[in-house]
Amino acid sequence: MALQKTIFRPGIYREGTDYDNEGGWFDCNLVRFRKGRPEKFGGWNKLTSNTYLGTARALHPWVSLGGTKYLGIGTHLKYYIEAGGVFNDVTPIRSTTSAGDVTFSATNGDATITVADTAHGAVQNDFVTFSGVDSNGLGSGGNITQAVLQQEYQIATIVNANSYTVEAKDTSGATVTANASDSGNGGSSVVGTYQISVGLDVYVAGTGWGINGWGAGTFGSTSALSLTNQLRLWTHDNFGEDLIINPRAGGIYKWVENNGVGTRAVELSGITGANQVPTVGLQVITSEKDRHLIVLGADPVSGTSRTGTVDPMLIAFSDQENELEFEPTNTNTAGSLRLSSGSSIIGAVKSRQEIMVWTDTALYSMQFIGPPFTFAVNLINEGIGLVGPKAAITAPQGIYWMSYNNFYVYNGSVQTIPCTVHNYVFGDINLGQSFKFHAFTISDKNEVGWFYCSADSTEIDRYVIYNYIENLWIYGSLTRTAWLDAGIVNYPRAVNGGYLYQQENGFNDDGSPMTNVFIESSDFDIGDGEQFTFIRRIIPDFKFLQNNNAGNVNIVVKTRNFPGDSLTTNSTNAITETTTQAYVRGRARQMVLRFESDDDATGNGNLDIGWRLGATRIDTRPDGKR
Repeated sequence: MALQKTIFRPGIYREGTDYDNEGGWFDCNLVRFRKGRPEKFGGWNKLTSNTYLGTARALHPWVSLGGTKYLGIGTHLKYYIEAGGVFNDVTPIRSTTSAGDVTFSATNGDATITVADTAHGAVQNDFVTFSGVDSNGLGSGGNITQAVLQQEYQIATIVNANSYTVEAKDTSGATVTANASDSGNGGSSVVGTYQISVGLDVYVAGTGWGINGWGAGTFGSTSALSLTNQLRLWTHDNFGEDLIINPRAGGIYKWVENNGVGTRAVELSGITGANQVPTVGLQVITSEKDRHLIVLGADPVSGTSRTGTVDPMLIAFSDQENELEFEPTNTNTAGSLRLSSGSSIIGAVKSRQEIMVWTDTALYSMQFIGPPFTFAVNLINEGIGLVGPKAAITAPQGIYWMSYNNFYVYNGSVQTIPCTVHNYVFGDINLGQSFKFHAFTISDKNEVGWFYCSADSTEIDRYVIYNYIENLWIYGSLTRTAWLDAGIVNYPRAVNGGYLYQQENGFNDDGSPMTNVFIESSDFDIGDGEQFTFIRRIIPDFKFLQNNNAGNVNIVVKTRNFPGDSLTTNSTNAITETTTQAYVRGRARQMVLRFESDDDATGNGNLDIGWRLGATRIDTRPDGKR
């Protein structure tokens, strides 16, 4: 008998077969490497019990001059500013009707209310708030009272250009059904206040047939980029302590911190003093060094005003320190420029000395050079487009991004990142939903990664991570629709399913055990498979990072005789802090070791258990050549 120390090469390798990566790791989930050793991911917990509406795909943190910490959250339905654990709805208003333009009608026994408003301009799922309703609601003694009507409603169906329906509710949200007395129209002073239209939650490529709701437009009709035919992606940046926000292909809005979280963002072009401010754009960004507001994909100027139609290759920038002045003059630094390589700007990120801008086919560097041209753009490389607007990020070692078939880094020059899980990622990916893909960093772990959709999923369900210090890759399954690294806050934050999470804190899944945590080796053998191997015992080497309830980690031994055989689970042994050795029994040409979290002795799950793997020793011996 001989004890064989087994230390597998760090990182996951999936570019070959299970067998040709002997001595390495082949599969994992919710496990990372630190200093070459595998360890369990940090856990997460909900930061608030209350939720927001919609799918959030954008987070932006900042601190006011008074020290208040804010978090901007953009969803496909609304825009919120979180402060003190409260989600404050600051979604801009699209339009407000004149008194009497809105009337209601209801049917006895039905909760559906039909709202008449000529040329309302709304789409299904838009939000509208009614005011000025008659004190009797739809009738004295009716169920559809003034309090029922004077609320925010989400539009249920669009009847036609002049009417739509909502479902009556009381102030607690419970459904209300009309009775025979609800025969009025709400009075002659009703006002409807419409929030900007909602966006799509599933990406539809192009601007052709199928981008709008069923029955919208004629067969074969096309449409320019607009607020409602795009996956709703918000971009946001500070201008001082105020916030500039932009829904992709929609308007440019400003939220003023001094006015408080009880106020909404307002259209930038409608603020007193605004001059030739873009009315639509694909992304907003503030230049750090020189304080210009930059709108990518802005609408061009025609005469003295903006056209209101996105020009997907136009970049407009304001005068220095003045987000309201976009008209170029001899005495300011406002202006615009147009990119030439590609058909549309996809996204941009800031770095220390430049702004990197991607089109669908190229990468540009945008740098402040001062008057008279203000900014200069240089084509860095072609053929390396960005897979989605959120798929690039700035990290300590450079700017990283995901293209349609590769990963890249820019730190003065563009380099392809060698990827040991390339085929695993790009061989099982839904590029049709690539605008949902988003990059993230976990700086204290030296990690940059991407959340993406697997081939059979239309929503984020996987991640892939690159450790830029140790030069290795991992992957796994987790749904997070947006992510924010630690910085202003102590731990990373992420969103999913209406909740805001604190990440990398503890080792639990919001108070429950983390499930499906494992790392699995490639096949290994003795004498290149010339002999069968008999394995008798394992001496584990684990460091339990936190263990408050006598939980365990399992060592699973899998075997097979030939590379084409299926793996057979031979034994599973629970390892605790006091385990010195585990006796197993197996005989085969090839073996695989799997280390996984599992239930504790009481069956309550591995609460508060983190672990790091060291050098496992295996008691093996040759066992014949048959």
